[in-house]
Amino acid sequence: MREDLPSRLDAIIRNALADSLAPGAAVAVGRYGRIVHIRGYGRTDWAPGAPAVTDSTLFDLASLTKVVATTTAAMLLEQEGRLVLDSTVGYYLPRFVVDDAAKRAITVRQLLTHTGGLEAYAPLHVDTLVRGRHNYLARIAERPLRGVPGTATVYSDWDMILTQLVVEHVAQEPLDWFFERRIAAPLELRETVFRPGPHLLPRTAVTADDSLRGGPLRGIVHDGNAWAMGGVSGHAGLFSSVRDLAAFAHMMIADGRFADTTLLRPETVARWTAPQHELSSRALGWDTPSGERSSAGRYFSARSFGHTGFTGTSLWADPEKGVFVVLLTNRVHSLGMTPSARVLDLRAAVADAVQAAVIDAPLVARTNGAVRRVSMNP
Repeated sequence: MREDLPSRLDAIIRNALADSLAPGAAVAVGRYGRIVHIRGYGRTDWAPGAPAVTDSTLFDLASLTKVVATTTAAMLLEQEGRLVLDSTVGYYLPRFVVDDAAKRAITVRQLLTHTGGLEAYAPLHVDTLVRGRHNYLARIAERPLRGVPGTATVYSDWDMILTQLVVEHVAQEPLDWFFERRIAAPLELRETVFRPGPHLLPRTAVTADDSLRGGPLRGIVHDGNAWAMGGVSGHAGLFSSVRDLAAFAHMMIADGRFADTTLLRPETVARWTAPQHELSSRALGWDTPSGERSSAGRYFSARSFGHTGFTGTSLWADPEKGVFVVLLTNRVHSLGMTPSARVLDLRAAVADAVQAAVIDAPLVARTNGAVRRVSMNP
């Protein structure tokens, strides 16, 4: 890869922070099992004297929880034959369908591809009676579907909350316990946790200043529904560092292997990260690049996979070139909260810089679903 990639990334990130996109950020780029660039930028908070961001600063991952924890847990259970994707959700969670026949057709596969007909979101956390996973299941079960299962893609937090509950039913343990025992420990992810303990808080980036929850959120999940569920949810709640996520990304791009650990089978990774329907970019839990305006930029191949998080996080991996990029920010703690479009532009700029730095493969742009060769990188 080009030797000037670090300086290019430095300029992109520092310009974004200087424009008040977020107090801080961290980036990791890897290729073929090696780290190419890893660095922290800015501060963990706007407050004077806040610690500098490093590669071990923890960020609220928001919806990256969906793939790092929930989807990976489901992948493990499915490859062990304990979870059947085409079984109905009601088979695992009878209370979900007890009063609504329309929900009886929803499958686990449809949850993972966001085609189950569920609504995208509702602020159930504002009701003080809705606390804990069992109450959330009851409330989601009460709410009507927004579409016929299997007919449209609607990105929904409820899909991943239900997937969490299915995983917990099959595994017979809470998601955070399963994640720690089956994913974090084998990969030695020592900084990837739900509900960070006191020893991790000094190097956890502040997410936002929330007066309703006692002021600055440090180590407390930003998402209100995940908070009301106790900080452990299938759609949000995980905290991690760019250093740990680099190891996780290495595992995913190496067909489920990292160092001496084999977590997933190659065929499992291939199936779960491939688009599942010609009319949607969604894979199983994961997403794939869609159109020209994508958080993966213009040059990540169609076989790439990744995900983003509302707090300003993202992870993209391109198995065709063996390259990945992780970007963590706390943009919801910006001065007025950075608009999503600006964060998308930053993610795309970082992704494009990484792809343009690959010198042993052509630079190929996606254009309206097609691909167009730009040049052979210098």
